[in-house]
Amino acid sequence: MGGFGSGRPSGSGRDKVEYSRSIDVNRLHKAGCLTPGWTRGWQWTQDGEKVASINLRAEPDRLHLSYRVRVAGGEWESIEEPVRIVRVPCRFGGARPYFICPGFVNGIACGRRVAKLHGPGRYFLCRHCYRLAHASQSEGQWDRTLRRANKIKQRLGGDPGMAAPFPPKPKGMWWRTYERLRDECFDAEMLADEAFAIRAERLIAQIDNRRPKRRF
Repeated sequence: MGGFGSGRPSGSGRDKVEYSRSIDVNRLHKAGCLTPGWTRGWQWTQDGEKVASINLRAEPDRLHLSYRVRVAGGEWESIEEPVRIVRVPCRFGGARPYFICPGFVNGIACGRRVAKLHGPGRYFLCRHCYRLAHASQSEGQWDRTLRRANKIKQRLGGDPGMAAPFPPKPKGMWWRTYERLRDECFDAEMLADEAFAIRAERLIAQIDNRRPKRRF
């Protein structure tokens, strides 16, 4: 089985989300990979060539990851990583799966509910644990993603704002179109949440840096 660090390198900039291999719970769900008892391999390709692979085994409330990894040119290691999965009920029926990040930072469990886990290091964790940034990230990301979500809500006859409920399906609209817009809105609001958290972290860091250091 291929592993991380095997095959052709996929580029530099491992501190960016776009340059780290990731697993997307929504893609896995649509592919049937979260069905209990499902066992199969998953692979990453670049220009049609396989660059890494992983084995997956699904249980009702978790996904087991099996893979080999080589960090910073070290020895190959075999990793077995279980990842919890929760399913959050949707407003109009059904449920949406999320990963619960298994990471630990300074001895404290992360436990964030996320759609993607990234593997620039030994384990698959959320981008907050790895402190990954988006290559296109800027101070305006929160405004852009929130504006995108608001436009979708208003297009469907609803009110803007993350606190506003998602509007019901307009008469005459295909359910397939409505569900696509709903997913796009929820994804945009999730990105807006992440962008707001990043902005808040930067502000707190700036305040801490400006505080006078106490001398004892």
